[in-house]
Amino acid sequence: MSLLHRLWHGEVPLSQVFWNWAVFGAIAVNGATTILFFTLLLHGYTLAAFVAGYAFSVPYNVFVAVAVWRSAGRYEGDRRWADLARIVTVVVMTLLSLT
Repeated sequence: MSLLHRLWHGEVPLSQVFWNWAVFGAIAVNGATTILFFTLLLHGYTLAAFVAGYAFSVPYNVFVAVAVWRSAGRYEGDRRWADLARIVTVVVMTLLSLT
């Protein structure tokens, strides 16, 4: 079974999904698309900037939010950690998608 399939279905442990994908992955993906966005915008490619800035980061953010949400549903530890991971991920991914 592919890793993306396992992530989508919440079959990867919450700690891995949250830290590897929602924190470090989001920094990498959203940071790279932000740099690309501003570079294209500064060179006058407005439409390309918006496409590059949002076409990659928004789907990633939605995918990761779903993966964390589903993984948190399977979490067997303290429910407060699962709930906190859900809240933080949804809020941060929403903010990253809108900015």
